[in-house]
Amino acid sequence: MYLGEIAALLTATCWVGSSISFEYAGKQVGSLVLNLMRLIIAFVIITGINFIITQSFQNINITWESFGILLISGLVGFVLGDLFLFQAFIDIGARVSTLIMALAPPLTAIMSYFILGETLGGGQILGMLVTVLGIVIVITSKDGNDKKLRLKHSRKGILFAFLGAIGQALGLIFSKIGVRDLNPFVATQVRILAGIIGFILILTYARKWKAFFNAFRQKNAMAGITIGSLFGPVVGVSLSLTAVKYTSTAVASTLMALSPVIIIPISIIFLKEQVKANEIIGALVGVVGVAILFLV
Repeated sequence: MYLGEIAALLTATCWVGSSISFEYAGKQVGSLVLNLMRLIIAFVIITGINFIITQSFQNINITWESFGILLISGLVGFVLGDLFLFQAFIDIGARVSTLIMALAPPLTAIMSYFILGETLGGGQILGMLVTVLGIVIVITSKDGNDKKLRLKHSRKGILFAFLGAIGQALGLIFSKIGVRDLNPFVATQVRILAGIIGFILILTYARKWKAFFNAFRQKNAMAGITIGSLFGPVVGVSLSLTAVKYTSTAVASTLMALSPVIIIPISIIFLKEQVKANEIIGALVGVVGVAILFLV
């Protein structure tokens, strides 16, 4: 049936659609406002979905243990991870941020070693090195005078994207533990709830509520947030949980990491961006590294 593999490929496509939409909206309303608003929209949508598939919430079948683990997963993945990732979208764009997020699978393997006791083989270490090489190819360039390698993009943006990858890796590990026998949509709703609580606290601390309510007046930004929310927290995350449920985390992570390649033709054809040869090569090398990491 290959249900898990198909879900993983569809997840990668959803990540591309949501990242482009969120980059557009985030530049208008800011990453904090964007994060809370897209989670609220996603929560409303997925609540309606779960109302139908759980027969008016009568067949949720969630234990307190799973609920707690999924809350942690949501706080780590949605709040910490996405807070940094969405700021990276604003600083260095969705295309480069998405490529740096290809570090999530190698980071997942490393963290799984410490958290779950999983071992790292020679193929996995090689895959990590190849993935890092691909990212280095994209984010660096040679200076015209002294031929030294220099960063082509904002250091802050690159750091934020890297921290976003760490958040996604940790979130995936906790999701794998928490989803078990649950419906993926129910698990996603719990994670989104945790994200909403986290960002409410952050917005309150940062005193950004005025900016949050002003965002409702920006129709284009709201359209981008709504589209991104549908593709990201709702469909994308649910598909990712379906993927890890019906296939191995290794295969799922590899297929979901194809986003940097999928986004290139979209950037060229629809966004009219100029993509350099080294960026295409780097994206391909990065994905090959992820494949080596999990499939060798």
